[in-house]
Amino acid sequence: MDVLDIARWQFGVTTVYHFLMVPLTIGLALLVAVMQTAWYRTGKPQYLKMTKFWGKLMLINFAMGVVTGIVQEFQFGMNWSAYSRFVGDVFGAPLAMEGLLAFFVESTFLGLWIFGWERLSKRVHLACIWAFSLATMASAYFILAANSWMQHPVGIEYVNGKPQLNSIWELLTNSTVLAAFPHTIAGCFAVAGTFLVGIAAWHLARKHRNTPADDPDRKVWFASLRLGGWVGVVAFAALAISGDLQSKLMFEQQPMKMAAAEALCHTEKPAGFSVFAYGDVQRPDCENVKSITVPALLSFLANSDFDSEVKGIDQLVGEYQARYGANYPVDPRLGELSGRPIDYVPNLPVTYWGFRLMIGFGAIAAAGAAFALWVTRRGRVPRSRWFAPAALLAIATPFLANSFGWIFTEMGRQPFVVAPNPTGVDGVWMYTAQAVSAGVTVGEALFSLIALTTVYGVLAVVEVFLLRRFVRAGVEGVMPPPADPPDPSKSDALAFAY
Repeated sequence: MDVLDIARWQFGVTTVYHFLMVPLTIGLALLVAVMQTAWYRTGKPQYLKMTKFWGKLMLINFAMGVVTGIVQEFQFGMNWSAYSRFVGDVFGAPLAMEGLLAFFVESTFLGLWIFGWERLSKRVHLACIWAFSLATMASAYFILAANSWMQHPVGIEYVNGKPQLNSIWELLTNSTVLAAFPHTIAGCFAVAGTFLVGIAAWHLARKHRNTPADDPDRKVWFASLRLGGWVGVVAFAALAISGDLQSKLMFEQQPMKMAAAEALCHTEKPAGFSVFAYGDVQRPDCENVKSITVPALLSFLANSDFDSEVKGIDQLVGEYQARYGANYPVDPRLGELSGRPIDYVPNLPVTYWGFRLMIGFGAIAAAGAAFALWVTRRGRVPRSRWFAPAALLAIATPFLANSFGWIFTEMGRQPFVVAPNPTGVDGVWMYTAQAVSAGVTVGEALFSLIALTTVYGVLAVVEVFLLRRFVRAGVEGVMPPPADPPDPSKSDALAFAY
């Protein structure tokens, strides 16, 4: 392995790990705000208990997300300094807005919410959790705006071999981010909804299979399960709609990614959607690949037309070579790749199967949410012994769907770290091989990868331990113990003394 491979592995490991925390925090933040609003409006104790319990899990996850997220920014200087110099005049703006605006608002109002119980008025305290929730989504928007610029550069001019930002409005209203944001937020709510269903189902099965419907704790878990189920169903519907919009943008902006997602090696008109492929998907000629396809569906997904042409990998390679060059520049910083032919084809097994695993795990989670609503209709508590374990296992499915989706998104634009905009400013693109830091040795990069992976592994153990502890404790673990009744003997003695 060379420095480039190690740096990519490090960024992949740390980013995927960090994104396990992000969607749960964003999704739970809004749901906790909704729970507290229900308590504020109705005064029912079950909603206060829900707010306290799910809020505690949100805080644990948020803290771990902050710790793991800090490393992301350091990596730009450690392993990707050439990239930072190239995009710094553009990339810095949305990152600064995320840090100085959204994250500061998050931190401030979360602190007020944590320490404001019984110190702030109920209305002000409720406003704090809503401000925190909205700030987490604003933070996600700015980060996605930066990432979307890497996928589709806009709002820039090309000056002295570097892009310079000339319109922050164009960057923030990039068509790519306008599609990616609702898709990502829907994914966050899918995670949070499934999280609620799994944990609530476990508590219902553990203690409340035969408790009366008016049992206080049973109300907490039953309401949580129903809320999680509805959130999950709505979120997965939103994912399907926003995902369709993203596929159409991908067809226009990154046709090679579209072809790689389908292992479509030859141009087709109309093009069928590959449900399953077997054979050697790694080979870009696809001579040994057989696919089970739905006729003309890919054409419709790409262009809302069942008769549209979708270009295959072999045709796109020729077009890319003609427009962006057949060989890497002769540059000693590129090492073995200097002057070598450019491979414009992404890793086909990763893109093809990553796309399907994203859809597959998302579909499983959606089916689980719908099933949870069905078995709890009319106030029923599922009595099947397998329902709670299955619901707990299902918690992993939207996390996996999110992870595979991001792996597909990032791997699918290779060999570019900044993908060219087909209708944008000419010359604004950057190969991943050009982005890595010069002067970093294999030993240094490998040490960094091992150290960070080890630290993240330890943090994973800590988070799982804390979450498991508070999940098992249930409502009793987050609610203050009831006050002891006054001792009559002590009251009489005090009265006598006076």
